[in-house]
Amino acid sequence: MSPGALRIGLLGHGTVGSAFERLLAERSGRVAELTGRVPQISGVLTRSSGSFDDILERSDLIVELIGGTGDALDYVRRSLQAGRAVVTGNKQLLSHHGEELWGLARQHGVALGFEAAVAGIVPVVRVLRESLAGTRIERIHGIVNGTTNFILSEMTRTACSYETALLEAQRLGYAESDPSDDVGGADAAAKMAILARLAFDAPIHFGDVRYEGIEQITAADIAYARDLGLALKLIGTAERLTAGVSVRVHPAFLYAAHPLASVGGSFNAVTVEAEAITEITMSGPGAGGMQTASAVLGDVIGAASAGAGGAAPMPEPVPVAIVEDVVSAYYLHMEVADRPGVLAQIAAHLGDQGASIKSVVQRGLGEHAQLVMVIHPLLESQLRAATARIGDLPAVQSPPRAIRVIDEEFE
Repeated sequence: MSPGALRIGLLGHGTVGSAFERLLAERSGRVAELTGRVPQISGVLTRSSGSFDDILERSDLIVELIGGTGDALDYVRRSLQAGRAVVTGNKQLLSHHGEELWGLARQHGVALGFEAAVAGIVPVVRVLRESLAGTRIERIHGIVNGTTNFILSEMTRTACSYETALLEAQRLGYAESDPSDDVGGADAAAKMAILARLAFDAPIHFGDVRYEGIEQITAADIAYARDLGLALKLIGTAERLTAGVSVRVHPAFLYAAHPLASVGGSFNAVTVEAEAITEITMSGPGAGGMQTASAVLGDVIGAASAGAGGAAPMPEPVPVAIVEDVVSAYYLHMEVADRPGVLAQIAAHLGDQGASIKSVVQRGLGEHAQLVMVIHPLLESQLRAATARIGDLPAVQSPPRAIRVIDEEFE
């Protein structure tokens, strides 16, 4: 190896790992211009070949693209302890063990880059760590899972069922054969835990994030959204509240003027809100081997350009209360018998919990009508109390279904 080499140990050689190796070869000249060092892959670890100890010994920097929290945790921990900079795209690793690993990076004075762990090529991690480091962030809304965004976009575009849209996502490679982490909301929850840690300097872990998926969304929900002028997305939210911090993932309707409402297909997008900046939105491809590899390469260049210390270390976390009962507007779907006084009874139960109705749409008559309304913001506990009582009404034929509505609009 020449003295000017940047020796990179690559852990994992799947879709992203192989794309990173190709991209590094294509861009090696540019990397050398920016860092003053010629990048070289010093070794590749796969399930069937390579020795981690050997790769670690022969590397200046480790790129971890294995995924999961098993071997990856051991390898990243040992790399940092050995004084090696690490770049990872592993959201599960950081959302479960981030505090330990960021602490090791601080202790040993090395970089831990993780741009690729959230939102693919969208540079939200770098913006929060660097551009907005001095800004008091109040709220983040994110579409951070390309699979679910594609499915909901396809349901909106073609009026198909959830099951049909999922099959199309799998056919095109946007969804895994087992898509449960994506469609169930766990993938987005891990990413929102990381964004909340960046935004609030609070020790947010995966277990602090309440999440729901999109499996129960129906074509009828999409149709009613169109009638009400809304778009349906799986939204991650991290926000500062008087009592602490709330981090959650759930399907939500957006009004057309919201910057995330028009983000379609497999794209990701993140909106950051703060008094100093009002709102900024970043969007781009959220998945794909080459896109994720590009984010990894950016972190590699950053770590190598800045020397051993890399980017500014993650600050020590400040404990904060996790708030679970939060205020939101809601879409409420009910199957009812269209009888005199039913709407008044429903409105009365909502009113008892301090809720007021913004809009109402009814389809059908007789014993099998569908009633849909948008309710002005109230606490989730109040909404649940109201829907429990509404579900007991003789004219209501099944438990009411509630989906949150984000009623912010930016002109």
